[in-house]
Amino acid sequence: MTTRTKTPWIGRPDAVMLDWRSDVLPAPLFRNEFRLNGEVKDAEVKICGLGFYELSMNGEKVGSHVLDPIVTSYDRRVRYVAYDVTEHLRSGSNAVGVMLGNGLYNSFTAEVWHFDKASWRDYPKLWLELTVQLSTNERVHICSSPDWKVGDGPLRFDGLRNGEIYDARLERPGWDRPGYDDSDWANAAIVPGPGGMMEEQTSPPCKVTATLTPESVNEIRPGVAVYDMGQSFAGWAQLRMEGAKAGNEVVLRYGENLKDNGEVDQSNIARFILSGECQTDRYIMKGDAQETWEPRFTYHGFRYVQLEGLPGAPEIDHLRGRVVHTAFDTIGGFECSNNNVNKLQQATQWAYISNFVGIPIDCPHREKNGWTGDAQLATETGLINYDTADSYRQWLDSISDTQRPNGQLSGIAPSCGWGYNWGSGPAWDAAFILIPWYIHLYTGDCTAIEQHYEGMRRYLDFCSSMAPEHILSFGLGDWCPVNADQAVPVALTSTAYYYVFAEKMAAFARLTGRDADVAEYEELAAHIRTAFNARFYKGNGLYDRGQMTARGCAIYQGLVEESEKATVVKSLADDVENNDYRVDFGILGAKYVPRALADNGYADHAYRLITQPEYPGWVNWLRRGATTLWEKWDGTTSRNHIMFGDISSWFYSYLGGIQPDPAEAGFRHILLQPCTVTGLDWIRSWHRSPRGMIESRWTREKDSIDFEITIPPASTGTLVLPGRQPQEIGSGRHQITVEAVSE
Repeated sequence: MTTRTKTPWIGRPDAVMLDWRSDVLPAPLFRNEFRLNGEVKDAEVKICGLGFYELSMNGEKVGSHVLDPIVTSYDRRVRYVAYDVTEHLRSGSNAVGVMLGNGLYNSFTAEVWHFDKASWRDYPKLWLELTVQLSTNERVHICSSPDWKVGDGPLRFDGLRNGEIYDARLERPGWDRPGYDDSDWANAAIVPGPGGMMEEQTSPPCKVTATLTPESVNEIRPGVAVYDMGQSFAGWAQLRMEGAKAGNEVVLRYGENLKDNGEVDQSNIARFILSGECQTDRYIMKGDAQETWEPRFTYHGFRYVQLEGLPGAPEIDHLRGRVVHTAFDTIGGFECSNNNVNKLQQATQWAYISNFVGIPIDCPHREKNGWTGDAQLATETGLINYDTADSYRQWLDSISDTQRPNGQLSGIAPSCGWGYNWGSGPAWDAAFILIPWYIHLYTGDCTAIEQHYEGMRRYLDFCSSMAPEHILSFGLGDWCPVNADQAVPVALTSTAYYYVFAEKMAAFARLTGRDADVAEYEELAAHIRTAFNARFYKGNGLYDRGQMTARGCAIYQGLVEESEKATVVKSLADDVENNDYRVDFGILGAKYVPRALADNGYADHAYRLITQPEYPGWVNWLRRGATTLWEKWDGTTSRNHIMFGDISSWFYSYLGGIQPDPAEAGFRHILLQPCTVTGLDWIRSWHRSPRGMIESRWTREKDSIDFEITIPPASTGTLVLPGRQPQEIGSGRHQITVEAVSE
């Protein structure tokens, strides 16, 4: 819902953005007192505090959200959050308190994406509307205004990519309660808003979803200890200290690697941060017997925390890990008899939630950017494991906000102008077209398709303007391959996506009643398909130089001529086998190749490709201690990325056999073809679809395989089991035993 309002934005009166290097000011505290002459019947507050806010009423935090509101391109769109605050207010004196952080809105840190030069950048500011219905039927409105007071608090520094500095000696007890003496506080100033449309936040918020106890602590020298959380994740550390003197500073440095001397190594994640510290928090003690603190307006990606300035010997209880991500529900599960597969499923889930902090991101430490390529490759994994549709719908608005009048898109969303002529391209821009398709496929909802149809049309027109003879040659390609010298040409993967876009636009035109567009896009797709094969197919089953990604792309994206398909598929399977089932592709091939194999009778090859333990490969990461997925096969850069994460979706789709039917989306009709691959004795998979629970289980006995399939109410399925013809099944539980047949 878009909101038009006369309520002003307010800020601190001394905060004037004179240039790109304006001073970093302490996090401001805003407060307002008011009286309510009657019992509170109903109360709602709408708030937008930029970059981030923490709201309290009468001394209590409102809600469990963190890192709110979710980041956007603020001069195009800003999100407010609505809370029912009836229980927080009372008859008589009341107080509202808001602490603001810089977030991405005032991203002052110098870095390579230039958010420090964003057109929207300004000091933190607040917009708030509180409406109270009293038992007397009187309605009371409290809004942000110059009557509010503003002062500094203990949070002296907060940088989204740097960390926080908190001086507990400067805390103001009672500042968010009625009766506090704010006579030395300044009046707030009316300031310009960020410029974007004001809309309600519809995505689930970020929350602290778990608290982890460290696995171990190692004192590497007096006063310095490194805590191993045993798991890489996004969030922060909660510090629990006792017996320290006032003024003692404790430093927390976060990372995912250790140096040979045991210290935290930030070299793999700090290289794009050009000013200030990377992932470092500082807490200055106030001298209480016990003190507990955690950051508010930053987050980190880490497994290890280095504590410096300890007043005594380190203890496990001095630290806890706070897991933070978008708080969507879990709606899927997969497990099987192969423990490596189970660990890969867990590592993928940890990588996914670590890289969905408000928006889908590339990594929670080095960048925190909404890279579109990473997101589109992992969307099916997200939708089968988690209830992410609302989060994706909202983020699609941010992608739309990056679109230029000529249709061009940025490779990151939000963007402040970076990511157009490098960092994007069809494989990345596919997020704008494929994510609406995946939402429709998994939920049955085509709202995003309808909403963004014209923007998608403009993007396809842009591609056409860049595609002489229907070959598209711009953008990023098969990123992070094993061997860059053997990477497929960008023209191959970009043209393949161009074809997919034309096909999808024809399907979208049918879905939305734009019948006149269908033939246009079908004709375009046919021309692209012909041009693709003329340019890249070399005969004898080979595309380009015979790379796995080249053949996998052509098969998976539907570009292979039917007369050549068996030859191309066999060529790919032989290549995988001859390479000892080691991967030989980057992030695009990681989606194409396992699916192309399994879709065409070679599920065993795909399974062995995913599970073989040698370098390069997914299980090799596990052997080297991975608890999340990595950015590169050799592990030299980020160790918490999701872009190789389609394998989780593959487990559901092929080992479990759970796939939505595109013709009856949202699992109205389910395609069930479990692949009983060699080496697995059993699998258990489930997904809570919009229509109810879907389950697929199978167990291998000596001479048979027992299947248990559950179809939700008002759904049907097509079941394909080994050695049997497809059969139509209705809702309910189905138990079937078949003779064991090797795939």
